[in-house]
Amino acid sequence: MAAPRAEVVIDLDKLRHNVSVLAGHAPAARTMVVVKADGYGHGAVEVARAALEAGATWLGACSLAEALVLRAAGVRAPVLAWLDPVGTDYAPGVEAGVDLSVSSARQLAEVAEAARAVGRRAAIHLKIDTGLSRNGCPAHEWGALVEKAAATPEVEVRAVWSHLACADEIGHPATDAQAARFADACGEAVAAGLDPMRHIANSAAVLTRPDLHFDLVRPGIAVYGLNPVPVPVDLRPVMTFRSSVAAVKRIAAGDAVSYGFTWTAPADTTVALVPVGYADGVPRALSNRMDVWLGGRRRPVVGRVCMDQLVVDCGDDLVVEGDEVVLFGSGEHGEPTAREWADRTGTIDYEIVTGMYRPRVTRTYR
Repeated sequence: MAAPRAEVVIDLDKLRHNVSVLAGHAPAARTMVVVKADGYGHGAVEVARAALEAGATWLGACSLAEALVLRAAGVRAPVLAWLDPVGTDYAPGVEAGVDLSVSSARQLAEVAEAARAVGRRAAIHLKIDTGLSRNGCPAHEWGALVEKAAATPEVEVRAVWSHLACADEIGHPATDAQAARFADACGEAVAAGLDPMRHIANSAAVLTRPDLHFDLVRPGIAVYGLNPVPVPVDLRPVMTFRSSVAAVKRIAAGDAVSYGFTWTAPADTTVALVPVGYADGVPRALSNRMDVWLGGRRRPVVGRVCMDQLVVDCGDDLVVEGDEVVLFGSGEHGEPTAREWADRTGTIDYEIVTGMYRPRVTRTYR
């Protein structure tokens, strides 16, 4: 078998473990595993199947198109889609039994029209903006929306929901403020004659706010083994990014490496060329600031990360073409992690793993 050029290996056993752990934190609620952005770069269909095997009962997608990919793959579990542009044709979603989020009277009308077109009631989740100021119905329009939804025969209001802004900052007052607004919104829905499920808890709230678990929880990043809160939890990173050595050469003291000559060898050394770069998801900002796992130890990347390649300083150690190079993984053997990359580049590990969904990166399941 050829050595990998750029490959992410997805460990589905670890994913099943994480789903089980998260469901165990909210035993009285059902679990919706969020598989948007192609399963945070891990593969939505494969993640969905593994998550359902592990006890999840719902799936969450961002767009209707993402939800329909699951349906086309034969996934029949309940799935919610929550963000599409004005004028979206919701008929294929209604016909496929996809639950749709509704945040405005305009969107409610579009969904109702789609339901009439296919001759089937649409299941909807009314979303209230409790303070994030993104998607969701503003509080001053909420009463009219729930009244209109309750009076629209083409739809069934299955849930009221919202999203938390600061749940990953334990003790942040915004979370309690959002919880209070959510309670008021649910009360208005009940007063309008609705009997909806309630869901607001993301990964961080699943782990730290049992009072917000309600009827359904929506873990996202934690499913993939990345912990959003500084609380020890037995979550196991699911993705490993690996490549292999394409060439080895000896360079002399004073020789420079890669564009701009930003690194010069302080002594004679062996360097290994690895055929991945920023086109494959390695941030250029990690130039001279990252390690890889090669030959049983960490080794520094030297010089600038290029579009297609990077260079590793191996000193006097024996390294041969074809040797495996782990760019990030679970960290259990000492290899770098996605969190480490995120910390060094001033971002979050969500961005690192979702950034691995690239045409040149092969995805393999274990």
